[in-house]
Amino acid sequence: MKALLCKQWGQPEELVLEDVENLKAGKGQVVIEVKAASVNFPDTLIIQNLYQFKPELPFAPGGECAGVICEVGEGVEHLKVGDKVLALTIFGSFAEQVVTDARMAVPLPDGVSFPEAASFAMTYGTSYHALVDRGQLKSGETLLVLGAAGGVGLAAIEIGKQLGAKVIAAASSADKLAVCAEHGADELINYAEEDLRARLKDITGGKGVDVIYDPVGGDYTEAALRSCAWRGRFLVVGFAAGGIPKIPANLTLLKGCSVNGVFWGDFVAREPDNFKADMRQLFSWLQQGHLRPHIAAQYPLEEGGKAIRALMNRQVSGKVVVTV
Repeated sequence: MKALLCKQWGQPEELVLEDVENLKAGKGQVVIEVKAASVNFPDTLIIQNLYQFKPELPFAPGGECAGVICEVGEGVEHLKVGDKVLALTIFGSFAEQVVTDARMAVPLPDGVSFPEAASFAMTYGTSYHALVDRGQLKSGETLLVLGAAGGVGLAAIEIGKQLGAKVIAAASSADKLAVCAEHGADELINYAEEDLRARLKDITGGKGVDVIYDPVGGDYTEAALRSCAWRGRFLVVGFAAGGIPKIPANLTLLKGCSVNGVFWGDFVAREPDNFKADMRQLFSWLQQGHLRPHIAAQYPLEEGGKAIRALMNRQVSGKVVVTV
């Protein structure tokens, strides 16, 4: 089989397509014939040896895919050869085959395409866990989404609307905000040109925001936290801007608010049954047309490095998919 390999720590342009041996399923595992894999922020880190999980070289990046099961390992009873699934893999999905824990493979509902499925679990799963479990977002509340045009940001907008919230999308350009509006955002803030705190005060009538979804970090975190409503919930999702902010602890006292970490990957590993329950709800909304994964671009496997670079350079909104 062919795999796009990271043979030395570095940049996406250094990935190479090579022939490797076909994979075998161990106990509790399945081998998936990959049809599509999506690019996520961890892929940009793992090839540079900057991610918390560090695979041995050489390896194929790609933590999320969709395809068809071609081999089932000992002890796997809920899946069979020929099943269409999406799967979480941490790495290895930028290849014609990937092996993963069978508990991390979820059967696809009818009518969901492989590119759509490959773009779904990580972004929508993260946002659902963040807003429902960690943020306890309720109908009628106000939700602020930073970095709203990214994959998790657009998912948060759609889920927030499905939960009955008023959604404020903040992004860095008019084009990105236009995509946010297409996915249901009620209010738009261009934080590259507008004062974030002033606009939030105006939109909320001085009350502040009930739930803040922050996958960006950097300079906007403190400004957003200062705009939190009484008993608000600030969700720490990631640090796409690169900088890990230091939060003044007195703000949590003054606001009576909470700062909640969202480590979705560990949630999936520790609570696989809850993960599958989340996916059932999300698939139901997807089939009803309430969720619309935004695939900005698709690249063939041999151009997977270009797909990662496009995400690193923030050249796309939504998701980038590698097709196999």
